[in-house]
Amino acid sequence: MTRSRDTASGIASSAASAQSAAPLWRRDDAPIRIGISSCLLGRPVRWDGGHKRDAFLVDQLGPFVEWVPVCPEFEIGMGVPREAIHLARRGDAVRLVAERSGSDYTRPMQRWARRRVRELEALDLCGYVLKKDSPSCGMERVSIRGEKGMPERSGRGVFTDVLIATAPALPVEEEGRLSDPRRRENWIERVFAYHRLHSLFASRWNVGALVRFHTAHKLQLLAHSQQRYRELGPLVAAAKRLPRGELRERYAQGFMAALRQPATPRRHVNVLQHVLGYFRGGLDAADRRELAESVEDYGRGLVPLVVPITLVRHQVRRLGVAYLAGQVYLEPHPKELMLRNRV
Repeated sequence: MTRSRDTASGIASSAASAQSAAPLWRRDDAPIRIGISSCLLGRPVRWDGGHKRDAFLVDQLGPFVEWVPVCPEFEIGMGVPREAIHLARRGDAVRLVAERSGSDYTRPMQRWARRRVRELEALDLCGYVLKKDSPSCGMERVSIRGEKGMPERSGRGVFTDVLIATAPALPVEEEGRLSDPRRRENWIERVFAYHRLHSLFASRWNVGALVRFHTAHKLQLLAHSQQRYRELGPLVAAAKRLPRGELRERYAQGFMAALRQPATPRRHVNVLQHVLGYFRGGLDAADRRELAESVEDYGRGLVPLVVPITLVRHQVRRLGVAYLAGQVYLEPHPKELMLRNRV
């Protein structure tokens, strides 16, 4: 397992401290743990003794996180190699059955999954990446064989069903869907946001800490959902009148629900145009034009998001714009992943 060596020092309060502080995608030096289907790490645990090693997850994302590998079929004792299994419709129910013998593994898998998910909860996972099409781990469109007719692509793996029901706010994705640049960027953004959120509520937080957290994530929230941001504002404003447990639960649910909505180019353009207002009076005509044109070019699909973001960050450092220096939107995840180079 590998993990980031960076240490966090909180939200930057000035441009100078922003340059010397740990990156804003970090919140503390606690490990960012992500559950993963073991075969995606290259472990030979599939039914045929093979694996499905994912180079991006292992080689690029791996240095920033701690993987927690899980293989439901191997861990319930089915062995390697083993008889292949699939989802099958039996009346109104969907069962997990073996190809040749017809053995039904549904209940053993459900019992094991409930116990395993409780163990994973204790590890404070910040995300999970699953093997697509797996009858135990697939997240969506898993094949269900009918008693008659063609299979239907409407199933979900038995383990994954328990995982999502138990931890609905956890950022969960399939490795197949992560091949799409926008889905990949969104999922990783949510993983690091979930880590920061958990770090906040795991500390001796108070209303002031929540206000600072919410303020630092304003632009990020606006890029995903203005409606959710507007809903969270009154909640934070009323924080002192609410029980701590209720406040924590409502804010966490609303925050993660906002980030689940994809940040579209149009929303990014709106946020970037808002950002330009903070430079009013500090830029000469040439710099203002360069920034405005980069935002326009991004909106037209001529350049990736990293281009206007890089120019904005340069001006934030040069002009010492403290408010923008503390905005997670400008660095929501490690730049080494180059996620914004492709969206």
